[in-house]
Amino acid sequence: MVDGVTKDVFVYLRRVDGHAAWVNQRVIELAKITNATPDPEGGKIIRDMAGNPTGVFVDNAIDLIEEVMPQPSEEERTEAIRKAVEECVKVGLTEMHDMGVDLQELDIYKKLISQKQFPFRVYAAIGGAGKTWDRYLQRGPEIGTNEGRLMVRALKLYADGALGSRGAALIEPYSDDPANRGLTLTSSDQMKSAATQALEKGFQVCVHAIGDRGNNIALNVYAEVLKSNPAKAKDARFRIEHAQVLEPNDIGRFHQLGVIPSMQPTHCTSDMYWAEERLGSKRVQGAYAWRTLLNTGSIIPAGSDVPVESPNPLWGFYAAITRQDHKGWPEGGWHPDQRMTREEALRAFTLWAAYASFEENTRGTIEEGKVADFTILSDDIMKIEPKKILDASVEMTIIGGDIVYTAAMFAHLAKEKSPIAGH
Repeated sequence: MVDGVTKDVFVYLRRVDGHAAWVNQRVIELAKITNATPDPEGGKIIRDMAGNPTGVFVDNAIDLIEEVMPQPSEEERTEAIRKAVEECVKVGLTEMHDMGVDLQELDIYKKLISQKQFPFRVYAAIGGAGKTWDRYLQRGPEIGTNEGRLMVRALKLYADGALGSRGAALIEPYSDDPANRGLTLTSSDQMKSAATQALEKGFQVCVHAIGDRGNNIALNVYAEVLKSNPAKAKDARFRIEHAQVLEPNDIGRFHQLGVIPSMQPTHCTSDMYWAEERLGSKRVQGAYAWRTLLNTGSIIPAGSDVPVESPNPLWGFYAAITRQDHKGWPEGGWHPDQRMTREEALRAFTLWAAYASFEENTRGTIEEGKVADFTILSDDIMKIEPKKILDASVEMTIIGGDIVYTAAMFAHLAKEKSPIAGH
């Protein structure tokens, strides 16, 4: 409990990956949660020996708290988006795959675009079933609109929770928690129904799956849905977000089914300190298995999962080719046989990411006929020593031919000249 220092205020602390929350007694009382409150499906209330809630809520149990929480205003969300875009262009990003949008967020994007205040691109995935998904099922995907700044073409679903909070669904129990196999957040039937709708209406499906059981469930659903509609399945490009821990027999299924493993290299280097303790020495061989996946013919679009990790793609590039932390630990890399080459890592953050959003013909490489989205770095990351990649900086970010960030000028001219100015 945090009540010792927070008795008179409401306290809500969210784990950085969003899969757990910590609250004080005032919030528990406001939400009317007691020892008689059952764990919701796909969620867990952490309790003391007497069965009373301790204040920690995992995955779908967080909904019990959020039902009584005030929501951020449109103004607050707009300011958050402005600041996020500013940080993204500073680190050289030209587009973000936004996993889990709603109608209000989409309206904010469109308003900023119409006001010429959005020097960025967003590939948006609707955050599961609900009002937003119902609206887009009626209207279909948004492609080729919004001045090329916003594409709404995907649906985000959740198979399981996170490894850090022990909510990732595992086939066998956690090595450091033998009574726990994690949580499944969406039933196979619910996932199948939503994926079937999405495929029929021309939407990509992106399922969050971290544990080997979560990934197996998602792959099984995808196999069934894709088989049921061969015509639509030809270029569906269904994705699994994270694909973090894989059962060996499932690794080759990604390429066989045409499913894209969308992964985050810095998850590996953040988790490597404790991943083996949680998974065991055998099961960890299928974790963050980039080389094994690549060898089957899969591509791996890379991202950051910001705000879980830093949005800086140079940190991700470094992690992909070294599997080391910023101090160079461990020597030689953690499970170094799974490293990417520099060319693979570069493709992962550029062309393969563009393919994952159906944009490989317009973005992802610098060539005639494609939009002028590119980044100029201070150093050649394809040649310098790996450790020096972390010291490289972004000199310029260009989107659609417009300079949206320069290291030399931004601090002095941002408010006057920058397309992000005005906040």
